[in-house]
Amino acid sequence: MVIAFDTLLLSERYRHSGIHEYAKNLFREFRALLAGRKSLSLRHFVQHGHADLSFELHSTPGCQAIDTSLLRFRRLWQLGFGSMKASAAGADMVFAPGPAILPWPVIPVVVTIHDAMPAKLPSAMIPKSSVARATAWAAAKLSRKVITDSENSRRDLIEMYRLPPEKVSVVYLGYDRANFNALPLEPEKRHRLLAEHGVRENYILHHGMVQHRKNIARLIEAYRSIQRKSSLKGLQLVLAGGFGCGADEIRKDARRSLAADQIVFTGPLPVGDLATLVKGATLCVVPSLYEGFCLPLLEAMACGVPTVASRSSCIPEISAGRLRYFDPLSVEEMAQEMEYALTDTELRKRLRSAGLGRATDFSWRRCAEETLRVLEQAAA
Repeated sequence: MVIAFDTLLLSERYRHSGIHEYAKNLFREFRALLAGRKSLSLRHFVQHGHADLSFELHSTPGCQAIDTSLLRFRRLWQLGFGSMKASAAGADMVFAPGPAILPWPVIPVVVTIHDAMPAKLPSAMIPKSSVARATAWAAAKLSRKVITDSENSRRDLIEMYRLPPEKVSVVYLGYDRANFNALPLEPEKRHRLLAEHGVRENYILHHGMVQHRKNIARLIEAYRSIQRKSSLKGLQLVLAGGFGCGADEIRKDARRSLAADQIVFTGPLPVGDLATLVKGATLCVVPSLYEGFCLPLLEAMACGVPTVASRSSCIPEISAGRLRYFDPLSVEEMAQEMEYALTDTELRKRLRSAGLGRATDFSWRRCAEETLRVLEQAAA
């Protein structure tokens, strides 16, 4: 069987998104797994200047690069040129790592739909939500099989798109173990990084896109609340990540309500710097309103950082109910759980141990192996 891997999401355009991280790591693992297999091979599409240059897309054993200029025409690729190119390249099936390609009858498509966000959240939280809704609907309805990131997302997709339960399979994601781990920090590297961004030694961290969906405004309110406690007064709030929908509004409100040295917006960071910032945090907080999987949650747990999180969507599932949780709509409850985790030494030890234990259940290799099994089942 020949699988065509849709490389649209590997472009620079998506580089700082979770969907790009998923596509990149899955592609790397597919190449390693298929190098010695004769019954299964991969074909993928390349164009000079299209892909994120941090990794290679050249041909390798079991994985053939197909050069095409069509990738530069993103909308045409999404509307059917991608499927036609895959068919012309002799593929038996297309694997799309996100709902960015419209399935056509010329060739079956298996698509990963990471969550039901376009249907579950108000349009003010998702830019271009009408396009996202239409694309996700078409991918869900017209593909042969749907893969998603969690049981929570599976239930949402079945409900929202009225899909047969057997059409939707759950495959958990992995994470970057080389960077996000409990190995000791390099003191000099950490000192330089903190100085560069104006971060003090003790800080509460949220890492991920700064946007409305991440519930950052309530996190800032909860932080303000615990700052009234004399024992917690010196802690900073550090928000590490790119700027998404609503980021300008969030930053303006933060400047009005907090002193300049109380909150730090780092912007997007190289993965090594981000991992250093996560490892050095006093507490990680995940206040999201909705997630399909939540890589930042897994990364924080893998680094052994005490973490408290929202009780919403898949977050208790991915963390296996081992953390402390709060209602994401309650600033009071969020502040309370943050305070407990910052002041209770035994609780901090339990959160650290629970997070490290759960993180061992996830890897990109396991994700790729399970994804290939779903593709083979779909072909059969």
